[in-house]
Amino acid sequence: MRAIQITEYGPPSVLRVAEVPDPHAGPGEIRIAVRASGLSAGDVRIRSGELRDVVTLPYRTGFDAAGVVDEIGEGVTGVRVGDEVFGATATAARGANSDYAVLAAWALKPAAWSWAEAGGAAGSVETATRAFDRLGVGDGHTVLVQGAAGGVGTVAVQLAVARGATVIGTASEHNHDLIRALGAEPTTYGAGLADRVPSEVDAVLDCAGGALPELVAIAGDPARVVTIADLSAAAHGVHLSHAASGMPGADPLALHGLAIAAALADEGRLRVPVAAEFPLAEAAAAHELSESRRAGGKIVLAN
Repeated sequence: MRAIQITEYGPPSVLRVAEVPDPHAGPGEIRIAVRASGLSAGDVRIRSGELRDVVTLPYRTGFDAAGVVDEIGEGVTGVRVGDEVFGATATAARGANSDYAVLAAWALKPAAWSWAEAGGAAGSVETATRAFDRLGVGDGHTVLVQGAAGGVGTVAVQLAVARGATVIGTASEHNHDLIRALGAEPTTYGAGLADRVPSEVDAVLDCAGGALPELVAIAGDPARVVTIADLSAAAHGVHLSHAASGMPGADPLALHGLAIAAALADEGRLRVPVAAEFPLAEAAAAHELSESRRAGGKIVLAN
């Protein structure tokens, strides 16, 4: 089968469409014929060499995907061959950007979602759920999402709203209408953010990086801030939330969020804004767009 693979660190041009053996579902897993899969910021960082201690090469990219079940592992119930699902791989090395992917967690694909939306959903849902579980976000809270127009941020805004929170989202001004449509109050990035936040903030999810001192000041306590994007987190007393297999401090995966997300989608309360969709063979162009930081929403690879 085809899979996007990295054999050396570097710019997007190091990505290759490789021919690799078909994977097979083990106990508790399913295999899908992939229709669409997501591009994550973590994969971009791994490819560039920024997170070279996380994986060994060669490395196959992709954490989340959607497709049609074609193989079911031992002990799996509640799903059949032919079902349309979305979900996540067991570890970062399983490679969802491929023709076939083995999923360790999944939910039925909501009818309201396109394949592109479903393919890019699981990683964002898991990441936001993991952070909000740690922060204890719930009814009546006010949450600041830094980087609210990105792939994780757009989903995080909606999941926080679904928990009963009031959400403030930072984004470039051209994305403010998107942020409002998702249920948040938009404001711009940059110095003086504390003066633009209209109310006391109970929790902060940083999806952008580069502003932790100000975000800690806004929250009033570094324990009320979680970042998924800033590797300087420890220096500011902030938790860096990640689930990279084998790395110290990795959080357990919050895969229970997938079923919740599917239910919200069926109710019309969760969508996955797709910034761009590229053929699998154009993964390098997808990484270039991600690195530009100008994509409003999730970047997806289509089969």
